[in-house]
Amino acid sequence: MSVEAPSGKHAGTENFPVGSILIRADLRPHVHAYYRFARTADDIADSPDLAPEEKVRRLDLMGAALIGESTADVEVSRGMRASLAQTGVSPTTCLDLLVAFRWDATRLRYRDWDDLMEYCRYSANPVGRYLLELHGETAETHGPSDALCSALQVINHLQDLADDYRALDRVYLPQDAMALGGIDVTALAAPASAPGLRLAIDRTLDRTAALLVEARRLPGLVRDRRLRWECAAIVALAHRLTAMLRVQDPLARRVKLGKLGALVTALGGVLGVYGRAA
Repeated sequence: MSVEAPSGKHAGTENFPVGSILIRADLRPHVHAYYRFARTADDIADSPDLAPEEKVRRLDLMGAALIGESTADVEVSRGMRASLAQTGVSPTTCLDLLVAFRWDATRLRYRDWDDLMEYCRYSANPVGRYLLELHGETAETHGPSDALCSALQVINHLQDLADDYRALDRVYLPQDAMALGGIDVTALAAPASAPGLRLAIDRTLDRTAALLVEARRLPGLVRDRRLRWECAAIVALAHRLTAMLRVQDPLARRVKLGKLGALVTALGGVLGVYGRAA
């Protein structure tokens, strides 16, 4: 049974590596299965052609098929269920994602930073925990991983500020940060950021930078060497994008790293953690 609502997005369009060559070859197919599950759910939540109740119905069906509460043959859930059975990873890492995508289908605003972090708890943090559990890492890694994943989510929100508002009327920038700058969501319709919006963005970046302080501990806690390198690369990319968002306007154009810049930044992160281990 098809629940899909394809957006045209794929692993190559993501900001950060998805099942990159740094991940062990035997685990890469499972990472790809997880990505397909998450991508399908994300596309449903973001579809402009589906009503909110239809989005929730499809997301519910994905979850029920994943854990065997439905006999519907949802291909992406079937594939993910087989992967979880083979690896022993908890289905919670998938089900939590569906909580966030249901919110995306029905919720358009976030009051403050704590409200946004509660969203990230379901939308981003399960991704890191999935990778850690897949590699057999310890619970000691969870805190820094959650910090990194939440930071990545906020970075993506800031990159997509204009598109999310214009296409979906969805705003992740905390309302209290906008109020502090004396603006509301209509400021996101402008071709460039007003001073009040810049203040709200910078306030959010300050909070993101604090998350990245905790995230820097992650590579040193990860036992699997290749995953450690992957984490180091992503931490470096997150720091670089945060710095770019400080000086570039996400309303004027999408702030992103080119392929060469991403490669150089990621390699610097890998070499840094390799040097510390040597």
